This record gives sequence, structure tokens and C-alpha cells, in this order.
Amino acid sequence: MSEKRNKIFKAIADPTRREIFHVLVIDSALSISQLSTQFDISRQGVTKHLKLLEEAKMVNIQAKGRERYCEASLDALQEIKNWLSFYDVFWDDKLKALGDHLDQMT
Repeated sequence: MSEKRNKIFKAIADPTRREIFHVLVIDSALSISQLSTQFDISRQGVTKHLKLLEEAKMVNIQAKGRERYCEASLDALQEIKNWLSFYDVFWDDKLKALGDHLDQMT
């Protein structure tokens, strides 16, 4: 498995990180302070989650003055979509073959 994909799976493995990502998708760019108010964890805890999301290229963080603003990057999810598409085709083919086999038996 690619390192990039591993980082994405690690990032989305935690429910808090998934929720942080979801909030950023819905609300666009938020400061870390604004984001922290939406969770029952410390700002430092949110920052640690953001670091993993940033390493997975799921979040972009930019400094603007004294604040750091976070924005979701949906491009990272394309990696997972591509990985899953293999299994979509695989199981579609298997189920079609099973259907064809069952049709021949009747």
C-alpha cells in the first residue's frame, strides 16, 4: 500500500479527525481557535489532530497574521476512491459471474 494512502487511512481512522475534516468541508476555512470551540477537547488536542490531517494532505493550514487557518483538501480522498474502485469492479465481476452461473443452472 502506498505511503500516501496509509497516511490518509490513519487520518480518517479516528472519529474526531473525521469530524474535524467534515466541519472543514462544510464551513470552509476556519481558524484553529474557531475549530477548537466545536469540540470537547483542548485547542492543543485539535492541533494534534490537524497535524495528522495535514500530513495526509487532507487539510491545508496557512498563517494569516496571528491566526492559522485550516481548509479541507478533497483531493486526498481521490486516492481512497481510486483504491476502492478496484474492489467495486472486482465484486461486480464476481457477482456477474455468479449470476451467469446460476442462470445456466436453471
